[in-house]
Amino acid sequence: MDSAPAQDGLGEAPPSASPAERAGIPASAFAELWTLAEAGACELSEVEFGLALAASGARCRFGVPPAETVSPDRRMAFYRALHLKELALAQACALGRDIAWRRFLESYRSALTQAATGIAGSSALGEDLAGALYAELYGLKERNGERHSPLAGYSGRGSLMGWLRAILAQRHVDRHRRTHRESPLGDADFAAPPAATPASPAELTQLNQSVGRTLGRLQAEDRLLLASYFLDGRTLLELARLLRVHEATVSRRLKRLTGEIRKSLLKDLQAHGMSRRAAEERLGADPRDLDLNFDLNLRNILQTSPPTAFSQQAGKT
Repeated sequence: MDSAPAQDGLGEAPPSASPAERAGIPASAFAELWTLAEAGACELSEVEFGLALAASGARCRFGVPPAETVSPDRRMAFYRALHLKELALAQACALGRDIAWRRFLESYRSALTQAATGIAGSSALGEDLAGALYAELYGLKERNGERHSPLAGYSGRGSLMGWLRAILAQRHVDRHRRTHRESPLGDADFAAPPAATPASPAELTQLNQSVGRTLGRLQAEDRLLLASYFLDGRTLLELARLLRVHEATVSRRLKRLTGEIRKSLLKDLQAHGMSRRAAEERLGADPRDLDLNFDLNLRNILQTSPPTAFSQQAGKT
């Protein structure tokens, strides 16, 4: 008989709990998610998959505000909305499973190098940036004598490629800051900005609302372009073929859109009572990582019809 814990799913399950109990869902529902994730093909055990689901749910609180109780239906809806195959792959890679790493490299190595090249601005720097990230993801760094991979922190809420792009962008910024510190300092360089403080629940709610308003004002074709690239993980080449335009046109459009979205978010947050400094701190992450930073179902906002007019406007872009 299927069973699930009576708790709200945010407490720790006992060591003897089954994988389904760890995730806080019935056994039949867990079996469905296990099949959808193809976790076995990555050599991820049911217990490990259950722990990954539970960790993702606890980290994001199943997408509900702190004051609300997490119902079994809400918990299951949260799990079904995850990128389950990518979550299983990331967790298996973090645990050092060879077959998972082979799949990861086949699926993401080329796209990662291309993304790194775009971020760094040159193929040589891009390959260096991507190579450093591979080593980090593989877990060459150790904590307390144990290998640690950032992939263990992937929650499955956004696409794995979008998450990887955000990590690449942050590592590029970190490298730039290290290089800058090694350069001669001027008087103004000694004034370090204050450290950012964690966002409060009220600020997170305000961010969610601001993102919803900002993305909701976009044209239908722009929403589809963002969803296809950042959520579905389509490459520039795939989008160019779909829209019958050149890759460069898609690249310029995406760059312009992310820049405009960030400016609009800053204005919206300030218009609703947040100071400019606080707004800039909360938007300090790469704009492409919105689905990772905000408790928001971006797919519902970005869902739209095919951009029939985009190819016609390509010549003006």
